[in-house]
Amino acid sequence: MLILLLFILLTSTPHQVSPTNHNQTHLQPPLTMDPSELQTLYSIMETLSSDQKWRVNYPNPCKPSTSWVGIECKPGVKDSHLHITRLDFGTPPNPNCKNTATFPSQIFQLPYLKSAFFFQCFTKTKTTISFSKTILPSSSSLQQLSLRSNPSLVGSIPPQLFTSLSSLHILTLSQSKISGMIPPEISHSKSLVHLDLSYNHLTGPIPLQLWSLKNLVGLDLSYNALSGSVPNSIGQLSMLQKLDLSSNLLTGSVPNGIGKLSSLVFIALSNNRFRGKPPVELKNLNRLEYLIMENNPISTKLPMEFGLLSKLQELRLANSDHSGEIPASFSSLSNLTTLSLENNRLTGKIPVGMANLSRIYHLNLSKNWLSGEIPFDSGFLNRLGKNLDISGNRELCLDPMEAFECARFGVLVCNGSNTRVGSVSSSSSSRVKPLKRSEGLVVGMSRPTLLIVVLVLARCVGI
Repeated sequence: MLILLLFILLTSTPHQVSPTNHNQTHLQPPLTMDPSELQTLYSIMETLSSDQKWRVNYPNPCKPSTSWVGIECKPGVKDSHLHITRLDFGTPPNPNCKNTATFPSQIFQLPYLKSAFFFQCFTKTKTTISFSKTILPSSSSLQQLSLRSNPSLVGSIPPQLFTSLSSLHILTLSQSKISGMIPPEISHSKSLVHLDLSYNHLTGPIPLQLWSLKNLVGLDLSYNALSGSVPNSIGQLSMLQKLDLSSNLLTGSVPNGIGKLSSLVFIALSNNRFRGKPPVELKNLNRLEYLIMENNPISTKLPMEFGLLSKLQELRLANSDHSGEIPASFSSLSNLTTLSLENNRLTGKIPVGMANLSRIYHLNLSKNWLSGEIPFDSGFLNRLGKNLDISGNRELCLDPMEAFECARFGVLVCNGSNTRVGSVSSSSSSRVKPLKRSEGLVVGMSRPTLLIVVLVLARCVGI
């Protein structure tokens, strides 16, 4: 035991370098940039930066003591030079671009560059994504290219972006004015994991070649003018977690192949021209948390299968000409926080079980043909407050015990027969007629109910 303690004591003592070892240490020569990369960087800076003294102020931009915040460099493995691996413009604290900045095609001449970011760089002078004649071969190291919020970035997507940058993992060209069609050469980008072409002026069909990019995790083509249908081959994107095709001109039905995308967490197909019943296969998306399909001429009943998506947090199906009753299965969506079903042709009663959706904070059932007593108690009504909209359903009514809420939610009070106060009930029909002041309001009502009604009548029926 004594020997063991002595060993631990000796090995835990801080190690000190002896003078002999220190004197024998050879100082490594300071790393410098490759001369050709340095000149390329200067050319890029002249295209982007308003600082005219850049060459003087940064003779060695990669040197740690004088490095520029928008540049990241790493030492080479096979040489003694520092190489540029990252360029970042526009995103604070990185420097802004000058008003006359144009796209620097020279970035494709940096052989070690892995990431390039240009945020709000091209805002005044029109420019396009271009490639110089001395472009690198397809073994380019560039993995991430992001051009976001550049309103003066115009023109089409060059095919070379896909044929020459074979290592590209992330491509973001969003919030610009890029036009034309998505090139079929996109099939060359087998390594692509995230593609964002949203908020542009892209037109034409989505190329079939895009659906072969099996490594895609995120795909955002929203807010363009893409047309045509979405094929079943979308089901090949087995790793896809986010799919946003909203706000385009897409037609046809929602393809069955979407049901094969078992990794999907987010899907948005809103503001298109999709028709017909969504595929039953959607029930297989057991990881789905967001389903946004509003503003499409679907014109079918609400699919009960949506109620089987147990992880769903947000369900938006408004303005889609849905008819029939709200499926009782929707009451099983225990993780639901937002349900938007407004401006459809829904009929029947609100499912009683929906009152048990404890996580919901936004519920819009307005502008439908729903009827009967609203199944929500005062706790539910107060919790949602203004985030609950049930207006525009002429035959919905509140329990008399919740009568003080009637004006706030735009509905009347039920009587003992679950018809609205002031209505004329019929033994053969539950339809409700408009209130007339001359009609007897107290027939069949108990004294407590009558007292409550008197208190709120002025607010709820205008007396």
